Amino acid sequence: MTHRTTRLSPTILGILLTAPVWAVSVPAPEPSTPPQDPSIAPSALVPAENLTAGSAALVPLMAAEMEASHLSYVDASANSGGSEAASPDDLAFVRQATESSRKEVNAARNAVPQLKEPELKKIAEMLVTDHTGADLKLSKLAESKGWPVPAPQPAAAPASGAASGDFDAAWTAEMIAGHERSIALYRAQAQNGEDRELRNYARETLPTIERHLAELRRLQK
Repeated sequence: MTHRTTRLSPTILGILLTAPVWAVSVPAPEPSTPPQDPSIAPSALVPAENLTAGSAALVPLMAAEMEASHLSYVDASANSGGSEAASPDDLAFVRQATESSRKEVNAARNAVPQLKEPELKKIAEMLVTDHTGADLKLSKLAESKGWPVPAPQPAAAPASGAASGDFDAAWTAEMIAGHERSIALYRAQAQNGEDRELRNYARETLPTIERHLAELRRLQK
């Protein structure tokens, strides 16, 4: 097979070389993209093609809110005064255990002069001693961690008038109910509390409360 070579005449070749090149448009190079700041979180970068006019206007506002939230967190941590973080359940236990213990101390102290059964008087005195000590220990533990402790409430006045014949039975029933609630509270804390020292406190105090309950049930009529 024979290949034919086409030669351009000098006239045509000169026209092609001197003609202006205007038919092809070459886009100008775009300016190079500045390097991304590594301190900017990827989640804060929104592709431009995904932004509407409204969402584009929100980007600087979102960035400002993120920065404000970060600063608020830092300020809160700095102003905590060295307090240890506590779960809501641990704080609730401190409040409930403190209030319950103080209530039982007050009730037992007021009952001592009114109780007729000598053994019940001894139990009432034991309750005052044991619960006062437990309350003091719990308050010191909470305060060492910077946790709030309920403020002491004024002691309730003892019942007026002579104690009725049913006072012993009524007081015993009241103390039994209170100790049953306290045992449930302390058992839950001993098993599920998040703070290790608070769990240990609940475990160490629980046998004392259980002993109180056993004595009260033994003397219940």
